[in-house]
Amino acid sequence: MSETITVRGFLGGEVEDFTTQQGLPISNFRLGCTPRRYDRKLERWVNGETNWYTVSAFRQLAQNIKSSLSKGDPVVVTGRLRVRQWENDKGQRGTSVEIDAESVGYDLTFGTGSFTRLASSSTHEDDGRDSAEGGTAAHSSESSDTNRESGDRELQGTAQAAPF
Repeated sequence: MSETITVRGFLGGEVEDFTTQQGLPISNFRLGCTPRRYDRKLERWVNGETNWYTVSAFRQLAQNIKSSLSKGDPVVVTGRLRVRQWENDKGQRGTSVEIDAESVGYDLTFGTGSFTRLASSSTHEDDGRDSAEGGTAAHSSESSDTNRESGDRELQGTAQAAPF
């Protein structure tokens, strides 16, 4: 069964990337999600248990993730949830929770960002849109910093430190 999930959290490490023998780009990262709630008795915010997910992305999304994200970045991930039982050579058993990412973006609760559209119209191959349908984003704007190169990442503001 394939379930769609949206999760927000922080990258727990650097993005790992590789290319299969068939030329398929893949990127993986660990996503830590720690719920926060206000404790009325203590009169302060407290952290809950951190849930960890392994996020995998393929094709153009994988390449964009590798060029854009770093350890500690706040992100929102939407994708297909996979829960797997495993057992290693020593007989230890466990459960892994994985997300096959369909989209990934910065969580703008923690800062501001800037978007750079790729020049190629092939970025919409997987979702069935062509360049005539995809076009340019209705809300895109030119960056005031003309020295920025395509693919540079920008996240400004007062981002909170990752809870791990």
